[in-house]
Amino acid sequence: MRALLDTHSFLWFITDDPQLSKSALALLSDPNNDLVVSTASLWEIAIKSNLGKLDLTKSFGDLFPDQLVTNGFGLMPILVKHLTALADLELLHRDPFDRLIIAQAVSEDLPVVTKDSAFRQYPIQVVW
Repeated sequence: MRALLDTHSFLWFITDDPQLSKSALALLSDPNNDLVVSTASLWEIAIKSNLGKLDLTKSFGDLFPDQLVTNGFGLMPILVKHLTALADLELLHRDPFDRLIIAQAVSEDLPVVTKDSAFRQYPIQVVW
């Protein structure tokens, strides 16, 4: 299965946080799945870390390239087609990073691994 991880799903997976659902953990742990993390998520993590709203175990530059490789996660760049989908996206969710992830899921026809129920308001599959 190919899927896009929401920021919290990615963070909870790499930190073994018990908030990650059992089905999400199984999906993310399966090496046969093609899982991607949005550049928007890394951008959000970098900002929150810089503002002191998120404590990381290592520096951002050391932690995230390593975690992507270690877990076999791909990195989804932000493309013009994603921004086009974002421009057309109904304003149901107010978080700009989540909105970009939703737009990527819409334009790439990917399910999103997320606990955030607001994602379900959009025409995407949510896995949790």
